[in-house]
Amino acid sequence: MSAEVYGGRAKCLQRLIRLGMPVPQTVALSFETVRGIAQGRMPDLGAIMAPFGFAPLLSVRPSSLDPDWGGPGAILNIGMCRDRYEALMATAGERAATSLYLRFVQSYAVHVAHLDPEPFDLPEEPTRDALKAMLDAYERETDEPFPQDPAIQVGEVLRSMARAWEGTTARLLRQAKGAPAEAGLGLVVQAMALGVGRGESGSGVIQFVNAETGEPCVMGRYLAQSQGREALSGKRETMPLTKQAGSPSLEELAPFALRELLAHGKVGRERLREEMQIEFTLENGRLCILDAVRVPRSARAAVRIAVALAQDGVIPREEAVMRVEPGSLTTLLHRQVDPAAPRDRIVTGIAASPGAASGRIVFSAADAQASAARGEPCILVRRETTPEDIRGMHAASAVLTVRGGMTSHAAVIARGLGLPCVVGASELEIDRRRHVVVAPGGRTFGAGDIVTVDGTTGDLLAGEAPTLDAALDDSFRTLLDWADDFRDLGVRANADTPQDARIARDFAAEGIGLCRTEHMFFEGERIGMMREMIFAESAAERRAVLDRLLPMQRDDFAALFRIMAGKPVCIRLFDPPLHEFLPSDRQGLRDLAEVLAQPLSDVEARVEALREYNPMLGLRGVRVGITVPEIYEMQARAIFEAVVQARGGGEPVVPEVMIPLVSARREVELVKARVDAVAAAVRAETGVDFAYRLGVMVETPRAALRAAEIAQHAAFLSFGTNDLTQMTYGLSRDDAGRFLGTYVAQGVYEEDPFHSLDLDGVGELLHIGAERGRRGRPDVVLSICGEHAGSRRAIEFCRREGFDYVSCSPYRVPVARLSAAQVALGFRSESEA
Repeated sequence: MSAEVYGGRAKCLQRLIRLGMPVPQTVALSFETVRGIAQGRMPDLGAIMAPFGFAPLLSVRPSSLDPDWGGPGAILNIGMCRDRYEALMATAGERAATSLYLRFVQSYAVHVAHLDPEPFDLPEEPTRDALKAMLDAYERETDEPFPQDPAIQVGEVLRSMARAWEGTTARLLRQAKGAPAEAGLGLVVQAMALGVGRGESGSGVIQFVNAETGEPCVMGRYLAQSQGREALSGKRETMPLTKQAGSPSLEELAPFALRELLAHGKVGRERLREEMQIEFTLENGRLCILDAVRVPRSARAAVRIAVALAQDGVIPREEAVMRVEPGSLTTLLHRQVDPAAPRDRIVTGIAASPGAASGRIVFSAADAQASAARGEPCILVRRETTPEDIRGMHAASAVLTVRGGMTSHAAVIARGLGLPCVVGASELEIDRRRHVVVAPGGRTFGAGDIVTVDGTTGDLLAGEAPTLDAALDDSFRTLLDWADDFRDLGVRANADTPQDARIARDFAAEGIGLCRTEHMFFEGERIGMMREMIFAESAAERRAVLDRLLPMQRDDFAALFRIMAGKPVCIRLFDPPLHEFLPSDRQGLRDLAEVLAQPLSDVEARVEALREYNPMLGLRGVRVGITVPEIYEMQARAIFEAVVQARGGGEPVVPEVMIPLVSARREVELVKARVDAVAAAVRAETGVDFAYRLGVMVETPRAALRAAEIAQHAAFLSFGTNDLTQMTYGLSRDDAGRFLGTYVAQGVYEEDPFHSLDLDGVGELLHIGAERGRRGRPDVVLSICGEHAGSRRAIEFCRREGFDYVSCSPYRVPVARLSAAQVALGFRSESEA
């Protein structure tokens, strides 16, 4: 029996029967049969009912390929009629028999005949009068008596469930859950295990691991005189399965049944190779197993269960690695809002960086730093962030912006910092004069009010929500160690600070693939020096300021080299346009004029002169390095002096120096000549020999197209897919969020190209760039270091194209390691097939 033909439930029941478990008599109907029923082709009901003998009581349950797709609910006690009722009263007692009949009439009326449910509410006491009233209500609503022929009942149940699955609403709902449009439904007809009777009778569920943690334990509930999954409904008080103080338990009432369940659970785990949740019934002391499903589990439990199964030899390590969804690991790396806690939701935006944090609202980077200095957690709330806000982001516990998308400045930086972040909360309004945030409905929250940012769901919550700790346990590390054994694509981290580097090292990154040096200039007094340098009138004056910045940069790089302990560190030279370091508000301009001792009008004129209509395409990257060469010279000297400083007694350091935004070979030649000259000068001054590798960040379409000649001067090409996507599409990632949702909804773009790597357009440029780069230099190292780099889609592409590594934010490293292993194992399976 195939699950693709009969569904997962039917396949599982077949396996339970083969394992010798006490499963009631079962008949499975295929997808094709059920589809025929929905179209009016009823199968031979006599043949379906024959295996169950005379006057059976039956249940019909759905059996789709994936239970998460939903579908019609089970119908129990089919076959109840006057004659069966009278016979059952003699064996089970009047109360139990009446209860069964009432339940069947209710479910048949509501779910098969589709009548108004109100007249069919179950009474508190199952009496003959209540049963007569319900049967009369059915006849009154349908103008015909309740059907007494079991074959008619079975036929109508099958027809109703088949049509419910094929309905338009049901089809749309399951497609929204990932089901194919033509997904089939099987049906399982099963003899009833009553769960009611004079002896010990009831129903329950049992599982052998904690669904939240994956820890081995016996969990579940039992409800006497009940059927199906009523023990989980919460409508009646249930009892635990094992002995607990102050409460009766199944272990005390029916110890033999619990022993059988434990034995069946052990067999199921070993033979079904999974942790199962078993639905069971006791009928006058006799155990019946009605179903077994995979235990629902949190991400933390999924990791622990997969590792435990592999360590116990139930599944191979390769399968354990394949069983865990890489994206789910992000919930283990950060604190999360307790899913059981109530939520006072203010607004929902875009979940840009996972995790949860609570704190007092602040509206500026300076206020965030002041709050951190006082030891008070804070939430930085901005309309949108700029590079100048990085100081505040470092100080804040979480970030919220009104504008922006998945690849806006706030989202990218927050993911790199491992900071919870919600962007695009467009229903909020920031009233700067009153220092308040205005939410839908007129709710206002001022500076100092406590809120919680849930970067996993995109919610902004009022107050301090309860949270759960990150779950980086031994199982997590073991799974990733196994993943490293199978992957063949390198994984590095984007890290701009020593803190980032330590996180990357803790997550076993194989080096730093992108260090954005400009982020170092926003710290403390450095931004003031940068502004002095920008306002300098000559190269000599600029060098004088940069000489004061040099030791700070040198110490930064030396710290990175020491932390990475011989692993490669790729340092991108200065990239952003200079105006990003200048204040944009009136007070900031006044403060700058005071520091520079210049008239405010002169400062305003200089700032205005530096502004660009489209900074993304203006004076930035290598263009700054060529027009203001003193900056790159200072950074090169800081890198090489840091190599000398960090190498003492440790692993040899071979830094990688990367030139950003290249579009022409001559740019590389000019920068390389200056960097080589600085390296030679440092070698001569220190008497220490060292090596370095020079590479290019491929972010422009022209660089990809001219990669053959560019690679002749570069040891590596690292494709920055953020800017490459912007330039390929002609889109600004900070502004496109306003309309990309409409584009995706109308099918203009299949997905947001800043969130999911565009394989057709950007991917073709990557392919061309890689192919031509190898043509110009066969040993050139290829990588991706954009926001896409940690995604499964990008990793599959990189492996197929023969790239050497991907580099992503530190908190994406575990996801990338697992994804790379799964891709490698998937390719291996395809080749073996």
